Amino acid sequence: MASEAELEAIRRRKYEEMAQVQAGAGAEEEKRQEIEEAKRSIIKQILTPEARERLTNIRMAKPEYAELLENQLIGLAQSGKLKSRLNDTQFKEILRQLMPKKRDIKITRV
Repeated sequence: MASEAELEAIRRRKYEEMAQVQAGAGAEEEKRQEIEEAKRSIIKQILTPEARERLTNIRMAKPEYAELLENQLIGLAQSGKLKSRLNDTQFKEILRQLMPKKRDIKITRV
C-alpha cells in the first residue's frame, strides 16, 4: 500500500497538471477574445449602425452565417474594395448576392 508521502506526491502532481491545463485554456480563451474584439472594431468601422444592427439580427438567427459574413466583409475592407462605410441598403445587396438560392420543393401526394 502506498504511504502518505507517495499519495501526497501523486495528488500534488495531478494538481499541477490540472493547473497547467487550465492555464493553457485560459490563454487560448484570451487570444480568442482578442481576435473577436479586433473583428468587432473593424466591423464597426466598415458598417453604419443600421447595417451593424442587421448583422446582429443575423447573428442571433444564424451565428455561423454571420461569422462568414463578417470574415468576408473584413476581407473586402482589408483588400481595399470597400471605399466607404456600408449603409443598410448596400449591406442588404451584399446579403442578396451571398445568400444561396432557395429552391421550392413541392411534394404532391397521389
